[in-house]
Amino acid sequence: MHARTTQLEIDTVRVPMDAAVALFEVEVLPRLREQAGFVGVYVLANPDGKAMLVSFWETAADADVSGADGWYPAVLDEYVTLFRSPPGRERYEVRLAVPPVPAGAPS
Repeated sequence: MHARTTQLEIDTVRVPMDAAVALFEVEVLPRLREQAGFVGVYVLANPDGKAMLVSFWETAADADVSGADGWYPAVLDEYVTLFRSPPGRERYEVRLAVPPVPAGAPS
């Protein structure tokens, strides 16, 4: 499995973080789910507007396919007014994964 990270700074003066996350969930996530090899995503954020998307992919090729020539730049262009600065992006091989356990669930 491979992970792709996107580091963002949301302009919280223009759009509150909760609204930005809701927008991602409603408008971007369905398109992300259509991408070959997509496994899942975590959306991490703080109140200051810093955010990171960690998406998970079956293969390195799947993680890279939507890169510079794929749908990714087009999606970013659609939401450019939400960002304080251009997003950054990296890809990693997942070497260890320990998913969170919900509170009260047996470990």
